[in-house]
Amino acid sequence: MRRIALSLLIATGLGACASNEMSHDRAATAVQAEARSAALADRFQKDLLGALTAAMAAEGPEGAIGVCSRIAPALAAQLSEESGAIVRRTALRTRNPAALADATERHVMESWTDAPLDENGRPKQWSAMEGGTFRYMRAIPTMPMCLACHGEAIAPEVRAAIRAHYPADEATGFRPGQLRGAFSIRWDEAALSRATGVGAATIDP
Repeated sequence: MRRIALSLLIATGLGACASNEMSHDRAATAVQAEARSAALADRFQKDLLGALTAAMAAEGPEGAIGVCSRIAPALAAQLSEESGAIVRRTALRTRNPAALADATERHVMESWTDAPLDENGRPKQWSAMEGGTFRYMRAIPTMPMCLACHGEAIAPEVRAAIRAHYPADEATGFRPGQLRGAFSIRWDEAALSRATGVGAATIDP
């Protein structure tokens, strides 16, 4: 009887250890996935901001609109191809119809509408598992340089350029600090496994 009890105790202990190890693995993989996603958002923001700043200096806001219409989708496609994730920008009020938010993106952005920055003044971020997909989002607040093309007082020539490139534009009327949109990054199970060395099921709660 004591042997049976000892066996049960050992089995229970091993089960608890395995459960703790799995819990630790889930947490570690989630941290790694979030870090990789944040790095992609950093690069997207840096490269796009650099291109737009150069275009603004060379061609003014109306020229920057044309540059943005080409550069932003190209950057998203490049980062997606390099990482294996789906990298894009989205918004509640879109300029490019291809950036229309899905239900999850809309829900997260709606929770940020009144305050897109955290208590440290940094853009808010969110991550979660959704089925077998790891999702990450980071808020894009409206910066002063955005106002020439997205603000309340837009020059007529800039409005004309917006209409030419984005006939269905909804992304004007913003004030500094308001939520402009978000970076949105999704990793399916295969891409997450390649990026972290662990399958998505490992971090599925």
